[in-house]
Amino acid sequence: MAFLSTHNSDNTLFEFEDSKELGTDLHEQYAGGDPFPHIVIDDFLPASLVDLCLAKFPARPDRDSMQFDRAQERYKTSFHPDHMEPALRHLFYAFNSRPFIRVVENITGIKGLIPDPYFLGGGFHEISNGGHLSMHADFNHHKPLDLERRVNVLIYLNHDWKDEFGGQLELWRTDMSERVQSITPIANRCVMFTTTQDSMHGNPEPVAHPDGVTRKSIALYYYTSTWDSSKPARTTQFRTRRGADDQIDWQVKINQTLDDFLPPILNRRIARARRFLSRLTSRS
Repeated sequence: MAFLSTHNSDNTLFEFEDSKELGTDLHEQYAGGDPFPHIVIDDFLPASLVDLCLAKFPARPDRDSMQFDRAQERYKTSFHPDHMEPALRHLFYAFNSRPFIRVVENITGIKGLIPDPYFLGGGFHEISNGGHLSMHADFNHHKPLDLERRVNVLIYLNHDWKDEFGGQLELWRTDMSERVQSITPIANRCVMFTTTQDSMHGNPEPVAHPDGVTRKSIALYYYTSTWDSSKPARTTQFRTRRGADDQIDWQVKINQTLDDFLPPILNRRIARARRFLSRLTSRS
């Protein structure tokens, strides 16, 4: 039986009455997660929704897709919900609805969660063979809405996925001294965790499916209205593992140093100059 139920008879995916108390019994387990608050829930969605995601999974990038191929993010594509089939759009919009958010609040204990109508970085994620995502802490500031990022919800879509296929979600201690969790991304497994600058996670081991099957997942992010200007805004913070050949993201380090030490007006001028040079380069 799935953790979440649906009401297809009236086109309601998640019902508020069903979600009022759902997940409250999991809060203690979530809060005690090591190395930071998290939980793994199998059979999270009705199987029909997982089948729908796989059947309608985009075959090619849309105009709002983001594709990554660099040392820290290799062979990764994210697909924006607004360009998906109607049934998938309906599903993603339901993930932003009050009933679903109530469940996330019940599990995490974080009240006043706000969904992201822009789906910045969210939607479907896909990583091809040889691809990976290095260990990192996520960006913490939703600039368009001026919100603070608080919770990640990941739902995997990989049937019959084995450990030898790689792509496990790893959770590490903040000082990168130890891997604490290695979570196989099997179909309908949900991983929910609190996002801070200390919540180091990623799938650094390359995907290596013998038949070239890609690693597919749903990525959802939730926020609160607790952001204030005294907090330093950070983009994705990549970290290296001891003894591994992970590469330092020097561009982010340089930009962060400029943000921390240069006056805002000078920083804005430098950013404008970079954008101008980037446009010139793209035209040449």
